Amino acid sequence: MPYNKFEEYNIKVTDDIKDKFSSIINDLGEDVKREGIVKTPERAAKAMQFLTQGYHQNPEDILRGAMFKEGYDDMVIVKDIELYSLCEHHMLPFFGKAHIAYIPNGYIVGLSKIPRIVDVFARRLQVQERLTHDILECINDTLKPKGVAVVIEASHMCMMMRGVQKQNSVTTTSGFRGQFEKNETRSEFLRLITADLS
Repeated sequence: MPYNKFEEYNIKVTDDIKDKFSSIINDLGEDVKREGIVKTPERAAKAMQFLTQGYHQNPEDILRGAMFKEGYDDMVIVKDIELYSLCEHHMLPFFGKAHIAYIPNGYIVGLSKIPRIVDVFARRLQVQERLTHDILECINDTLKPKGVAVVIEASHMCMMMRGVQKQNSVTTTSGFRGQFEKNETRSEFLRLITADLS
């Protein structure tokens, strides 16, 4: 399926999803006809469709649409990419940042496409481990670079507002392919994403 921007204001809410939210709100004990709640099922349906819009986007198409032949063959890093996703276990948010690097192998990609790839995979029901793997493999398979590295740091509301209720915990996941599997290259990447270059 071609890349579809699918902005929130263009989302057509399906009655089926709206009705399901209405039923859930009612089952929780709230009056779905109360003034403050009456439009909530539609709003919740629109929000959920927006937060899962990644199912309607093709990340490979996004990358292929901005690949350019270039002889540059040193590390390219895009760090501190904001991400927001929903955990597939409780459908509660997790959020944080991704740091991504690749070493070109004849092709570079428009820099804005890397955060777009993060958004495509984050806007699906996810676990952080698979989100890391999805981003890594998409870049590796599509660009075929000499190496790819992905590190994600995120806080999970399913741990913060329920369950163990630990507000200060951060989960870090990582994945490396190609030249980043070598200690020297991986160490350089990790040093650069933690360095204050200002």
